[in-house]
Amino acid sequence: MSSTQKDQHGARSQCSQEADKPHRRKGEKTYSCDECGKDFSRTDSLKTHQLIHSGVKPYSCDLCRKSFTQAGSLNRHQLIHSGVKAYNCDLCGKSFTEAGGLKRHQLIHSGVKAYNCDLCGKSFTQAGSLNRHQLIHSGVKAYNCDLCGKSFTEAGGLKRHQLIHSVVKPYSCDLCGKSFTQAGRLKKHQLIHSGVKPYSCDLCGKSFTEAGGLKKHQFIHSGVKPYSCDLCGKSFTNAGCLKTHQLIHSGFKPYSCDLCGKSFTEAGGLKRHQLIHSGVKAYNCDLCGKSFTEAGGLKRHQLIHSGVKPYSCDLCGKCFTEAGGLKTHQLIHSGFKPYSCDLCGKSFTNAGGLTTHRLIHTGFKPYSCDLCGKSVTQAGSLKRHQLIHSGVKPYNCDLCGKSFTEAGRLKRHQLIHSGVKPYNCDLCGKSFTEAGSLKRHQLIHSVVKPYSCDLCGKAFAQSRNLQKHLVTHFWN
Repeated sequence: MSSTQKDQHGARSQCSQEADKPHRRKGEKTYSCDECGKDFSRTDSLKTHQLIHSGVKPYSCDLCRKSFTQAGSLNRHQLIHSGVKAYNCDLCGKSFTEAGGLKRHQLIHSGVKAYNCDLCGKSFTQAGSLNRHQLIHSGVKAYNCDLCGKSFTEAGGLKRHQLIHSVVKPYSCDLCGKSFTQAGRLKKHQLIHSGVKPYSCDLCGKSFTEAGGLKKHQFIHSGVKPYSCDLCGKSFTNAGCLKTHQLIHSGFKPYSCDLCGKSFTEAGGLKRHQLIHSGVKAYNCDLCGKSFTEAGGLKRHQLIHSGVKPYSCDLCGKCFTEAGGLKTHQLIHSGFKPYSCDLCGKSFTNAGGLTTHRLIHTGFKPYSCDLCGKSVTQAGSLKRHQLIHSGVKPYNCDLCGKSFTEAGRLKRHQLIHSGVKPYNCDLCGKSFTEAGSLKRHQLIHSVVKPYSCDLCGKAFAQSRNLQKHLVTHFWN
């Protein structure tokens, strides 16, 4: 066989071998994974991928023991510990350990979000982010916390959550010392100190440090509250607020104060409460000098001075400075009282009213008056009581000039002049301006007469009737 014939035979033999291989164009993927159906153009790529399903991770990090299926993944991971971030974003300066991480980040600045969710229309810069998002719609939460039972769609979400139960908070703020379980949360927190709030609401001008904060805020203007509580019907703008609210009905309060034993459904609630014991009130009102432990408390208080009450009740016309105050008030008209006392059965429209009521049964009255020694269950009640000793009555009736220590008492008094008596007795039809007056009246119809005369034993439903009766003994 000549050399030319050999070349021709070799070419035919090579073509024959190529024909035996799976026919594919350049870039075509022909090797499929039996587990998930993903395609690969090379068998070695398929084998490497199949390690994910097997769970085998032979490459471990000596510093944190995290394991990987590939040596390359381990090498990239170790750059985190080295602190080397050689890839920098030209627009914002953020650094990355890998070129791929930088490329994915730059999509944020480009505004390109090519991956859209078919169910809700939300867009994402990466396919992986879309896949993780779609798990929310599926409702599948395969990762459960062993300590509290909370479920997550991703393993990463579970890991981040588990740091809450641990005491480890390795990321601390240099300015205020506050610690966090994640570096990302520390960065978000540091924006508070910087004062930078690049995300502004077009409707009211309120600014936020994060885009997520702005989005949640915008629900307030839209009025859309898609998340409703199955127990009481209360609606919320986001799922997180609904979950926090549902803890009220469950009665589960895992966060307790070491000083007074008061329990809370959230760690944030406990922290805010602990400021009461510390006595630190860094937020002061410029108009009256009243101090508050939180900036939010000061803002709500300042609405009192402004006189602005934009939230009105459609049934009685009463106005409120906050939407929350209006909602709480409207429960009075509905008659719905979902919070009941286990000891006496008394019901309340809100959890706060029940908590305050329970102090009556405990007999615990931590707030005492320095002038007369009277003890009360709440600090607010003590302040109102102390106005009696001061003699200050800043609230005056325009019709008769009578003065009162509280605005609420003035309003109740003004009902006398208006002639409005919204509280009616079901037994005799008598009407009253106040609910308290109706309750005292109803004792007349009941057999209960708790006020007895020590001289003759005659009993009365009301203390004032007893006082009148005692006068007869004096004159006789």
